[in-house]
Amino acid sequence: MKVSRMADGLTSSAILILAGEIREKIEAGIDIYNLTIGDFNPEIFPIPEELKREISIAYQQNHTNYPVSNGMLELREAISRFTSAREGLDYQADEILVGSGARPMIFSAYMSLVDSGDTLIYPAPSWNNNYYGHIMGAKSIVIPTQPEQNFMLSAEDLAPHIEGANLLALCSPLNPTGTVFSKEQLSGICELVLAENKRRAEGAKPLYLLYDQIYWNLTYGETKHYNPVSLYPEMRQYTIFIDGISKAFAATGLRLGWAFGPKEVIQKMKTITAHIGAWPAKAEQVATGRFLSQLELVDRRLNDMREKVYARLEAFYKGFQTLKAKGYPIEAIAPQAAIYLTVKIDLNGYLQPSGKLISSNEDTHAYLLEEARLALVPFSSFGMTEEIPWYRLSIGTARLEDIPVIFEKLEAALGRLLPHN
Repeated sequence: MKVSRMADGLTSSAILILAGEIREKIEAGIDIYNLTIGDFNPEIFPIPEELKREISIAYQQNHTNYPVSNGMLELREAISRFTSAREGLDYQADEILVGSGARPMIFSAYMSLVDSGDTLIYPAPSWNNNYYGHIMGAKSIVIPTQPEQNFMLSAEDLAPHIEGANLLALCSPLNPTGTVFSKEQLSGICELVLAENKRRAEGAKPLYLLYDQIYWNLTYGETKHYNPVSLYPEMRQYTIFIDGISKAFAATGLRLGWAFGPKEVIQKMKTITAHIGAWPAKAEQVATGRFLSQLELVDRRLNDMREKVYARLEAFYKGFQTLKAKGYPIEAIAPQAAIYLTVKIDLNGYLQPSGKLISSNEDTHAYLLEEARLALVPFSSFGMTEEIPWYRLSIGTARLEDIPVIFEKLEAALGRLLPHN
């Protein structure tokens, strides 16, 4: 059977393929420390009890029919109040769209803003933009970033490509790295976007900025989250924000995210999601609206979540720093935000105990999986080249008591390697 050219050329998510391979090994009885998925073990990271109770109450109150297509009004009003109080962004309920997770909000933004042949810009590493660009038939410009910049896009790297572009897709805190834009980095990018839009003729299609900040409530230490509109209020007419409860409250399975931005864009996104039916269950919407309206309670639960996540990120970071100090070929970027740690493990050129030479990142991944029972996601799954020996580590399934054991196994595996002359 013939299918569309788009469908024929659309590949499966590299991350989901890897997750499936790991799951098969686990189901076969192999003990693996699976640090690949950007999800949570609900036994370790349950959703807030208050949110769980509100969901139960909402079902008992028979909130089981269709919700309104742009999200229940009480939820959108609660999102408006929360965003204003905690981020200083003032968006009204009719400038907010609720969907079944952040993913359909991103997809509907692409559908609303990108025509076939339009120019899309995004950095590498980043999550899923390559697939959305393919679906839209966009001309994708992928800008590689560097570890010296914490893998965040710079204005200098962006400047040569921005003329004539239609959408710039950014994420901060960034999946996969757990790093954030500095004020200077994001300011420079905003200035380029504003200058490009000012240059365009009146009535021309603007350059929009899709700003995914789904992890913004999970920042640690001195790290500060910045957004384009707070830095430059005139960016409001060009910026579409992506947000939700999935990461900050370990509520991935509730499938509740939202977008906010220029009213005319949000209305078009609403029409698209309405045709798809991409809205969360009504009970979850009602419950989340009630939960978010309790700002002090929300703050306490966010603090609880930050403490649990950061404890794990810091434990992993210290473990990798210890291995580095012992001379192993490892680097790690200090945790800043989200649920991810960025790690470099460069085993190319080493001999395995079997005598086989490790000559690629694929060999490294296989060795770590076999000898250390450790599963990470290579940055090649996020648009980087196969030669880049950097990996994403997710702590969503990690128990604190397991982390020392993970490093014992990892150090033992590294210690069995021999340099190749």
